[in-house]
Amino acid sequence: MLKIKSLRPEWVTLFASAYLLLGFNSVLWSHVTTVLSGDAHGVLLRVAFGVLLLCAFNLVLTLLVFRRTLKPLLALLFIVSAGVAYFMNQYGVLIDIGMLRNTVETNVTEVRDLLSLKLLVYIFLLGVVPSFILFKVRVDFRSLPRELLRKFWVSLASLLLLTAVAMLNYQGLASLFRNHHELRLMVVPSNYIGASVNYVREKVGGATQSFRAIGEDATLAPAWAGHPRKSLTVLVVGESARAENFGLLGYGRETTPQLAKENGLVAFSNVTSCGTETAVSVPCMFSGMTRKNYDASTAKNQEGLLDMLQRAGLAVYWRDNQSGCKGTCDRVHFEDVSNLNEPTLCADSECHDEILLKDLAARIDNLQQDTVLVLHQMGSHGPDYFKRYPAQFEHFTPVCRSNALNQCDRQSIINAYDNTLVYTDHVLASLIDLLRSKQDKVDTAMLYLSDHGESLGEYNLFLHGTPYMLAPEQQKHVPMLAWFSDNYRSSFGVDVDCLQRTRDRALSQDNLFHSMLGLLQVKTALYDPQLDLFSSCRPVGTTQSG
Repeated sequence: MLKIKSLRPEWVTLFASAYLLLGFNSVLWSHVTTVLSGDAHGVLLRVAFGVLLLCAFNLVLTLLVFRRTLKPLLALLFIVSAGVAYFMNQYGVLIDIGMLRNTVETNVTEVRDLLSLKLLVYIFLLGVVPSFILFKVRVDFRSLPRELLRKFWVSLASLLLLTAVAMLNYQGLASLFRNHHELRLMVVPSNYIGASVNYVREKVGGATQSFRAIGEDATLAPAWAGHPRKSLTVLVVGESARAENFGLLGYGRETTPQLAKENGLVAFSNVTSCGTETAVSVPCMFSGMTRKNYDASTAKNQEGLLDMLQRAGLAVYWRDNQSGCKGTCDRVHFEDVSNLNEPTLCADSECHDEILLKDLAARIDNLQQDTVLVLHQMGSHGPDYFKRYPAQFEHFTPVCRSNALNQCDRQSIINAYDNTLVYTDHVLASLIDLLRSKQDKVDTAMLYLSDHGESLGEYNLFLHGTPYMLAPEQQKHVPMLAWFSDNYRSSFGVDVDCLQRTRDRALSQDNLFHSMLGLLQVKTALYDPQLDLFSSCRPVGTTQSG
């Protein structure tokens, strides 16, 4: 048997630092090569950048690892870094607190869609094998006083070399970091370690906050006294639908053929999301905070739109076919339909979105109270787009049938994604047709708003979750639709022709909170008419202050 030579701990940390830098950072180095020139100056900057990271890694590891922690800590870093490197290479994702939050707060179905043999190969070859070798190596530690002294000298040497390289290449490195903020989100393992620290800090901070009620003055406006029928307002929260591929908004393909035939449907063309992942966008749009002022801990620890509507006297229900409501529906009626026993719609622990309409007609027939119903779609969630729709909605072929999107032809990815929108079109059109059929008994309306968009290979990015300031428009530009029955328009004073004329104005998910309050004529001091997209299209006397 080959005898593996023993090493001093400082050599282990140095080799480990070099391995972390070279073994898990292909995305980083590819990007650095792209943004720096290929001349001698560019090559020098790449070397300087690498030495900086090597010294930084070595400095941190030297300070953190001791006799009992060295091997377990490095093995953990290798294995986790292998998984992170896989997803960065596979989908072009950047790692920050938002991406980590989205990962932690997902469900089993979404996690399963991301698993693959290639992921296991990454973890085994880049994580398990080096960890096995590491545990076979005998590390010769000195006595504690001598070990601490050696740590001091190694740390000092790393710090001095780091400083010298930074000062000698200050202008070029400063320009690189100043103009390319995305680099810090590409460095494995510091990206996911920093994100984890921020996420824990967010959770701990949220746990120490007391829960706060908002809009305690919310009541129904006097205009409700003139409503001759009960009302049902359905808010559909879409998933990963991007405006660029929405037929109603000018896409070259007919991805919304059924909705295109719906009379009175308003398709807003210039709407942006609050975030690029569900865990941000959904809480944000219901919180009453704007994207600029949004804070996840605050949103988690205070009431939101649904609480206020319920307090005002409306019945509020959330029906979910995805990974939950991210805290926004914790205090209203909640129904998870994502794994019902419906053979025609459900299989393999997930259901197609038509499950959201199950028994809805009977519920409308027996409606006893003015109601707001939120339907949360699975929509176009990737990477397994081909699973999101029944076979009869596969209009565009061939389609990518793998979660390894970077190994599929890009057109096949777009085909699969567009098929998800064709199915969403069918679900929404079916919902509208159902609501229209009940309008003589109940005033009915539907609003649809996607939580965020999706990347389909543009700029070598896939899926969503890119930090907002770096995210392309495909992840931020989302579709929003509105439909009102004739009686709903009359009862709530909605001028659809006016909405059609103003459909191209700039809107965002910031508008949802105040638009729902205004539309549903709920009086509260928190209401801001400037953020109510319907306010300019309602006659005087039908506003929430009516």
